[in-house]
Amino acid sequence: MIRFENVVKRFGSNTVLEDLNFTVAPGEFVTLIGPSGSGKTTILRLVMTLEKVSEGTIYVDGKPLSHMPKGGKLVPADEKYLREARKSIGMVFQQFNLFPNMNVLRNVTEGPIRSLGQSRDEAEKKAKDLLELVGLTDKIDARPTQLSGGQQQRVAIARALAMEPKVLLLDEVTSALDPELVTGVLHLLKDIANSTDITFLCVTHEMQFARDVSDRVMMFDGGQIVEDGHPEKIFTDPDHDRTREFLQAVLDRA
Repeated sequence: MIRFENVVKRFGSNTVLEDLNFTVAPGEFVTLIGPSGSGKTTILRLVMTLEKVSEGTIYVDGKPLSHMPKGGKLVPADEKYLREARKSIGMVFQQFNLFPNMNVLRNVTEGPIRSLGQSRDEAEKKAKDLLELVGLTDKIDARPTQLSGGQQQRVAIARALAMEPKVLLLDEVTSALDPELVTGVLHLLKDIANSTDITFLCVTHEMQFARDVSDRVMMFDGGQIVEDGHPEKIFTDPDHDRTREFLQAVLDRA
C-alpha cells in the first residue's frame, strides 16, 4: 500500500532521509520509533504530500504519489495530480487542527462534502456514525473550544475517517494530551485498527502502544532504518545496539 523507493529528502544542505526503501502492506499497522530529528515525521509529511521528495519515488496503492506519468516517463507530480492522490490518505496531527468556527458535526462533514462530493445528508449520517464510534454523540453541536484535548483529538480522528482513507497517518497523536486522556485515545485507535482494513503508518513516543497495536516496528536514526521487525522482537530482543540504547533511554524516562 505504501512503497518508498530510494527516497532522499534534503532541506538545504541537510539530508534528513538517505536512500530510504521500505514497504507497508495493505491493512498493516507500522509504527516508526526513534529519537527526535531522525526523520520520522518527515516520512509522514512526504506521504501526506506536505513535502516533496528530493530524489526517489513514493508509491501509494500501486500508483506513484510523488510523481506522475507523462510522455511515457515519471515526472514530479503537479498540484492537480497531488490533490487527487491525497483523497486516499488521511492524517491525524499532534495538534488537532479543527476548524474553530464550526461545530463538531460540520468539522467532520466539511471534507466529504467538499472533496468527495457527498450530499449533506449522506455526510451527516456517516459523521454521526463516526462520532458514535469515538464516543462523542453528545458533543455534536459543540465548538472545538468547548471540548477537552482528548475530545478534540477524537473529533480529529472521526474527521480523518470520514474521508474514507485507505491510508491513515498518525503523528504523535497523544503528545498534546494530558496523561489521563492518552489511554482512551490509544484504545480507540487500537479498536479502529482491529476493525477496519485501513493501512496505518504511525509515529509515536508511546512505546507500550507501539508494542500492543503494531504489526511491525521500524527503528529510525539519522534518516535511515536501523531495525525493522515484529514488536516483540524489537522491544524484547533488538539486534542493534542503537535500538537498545534508544529503548533503554525512553523506557527509563517513562
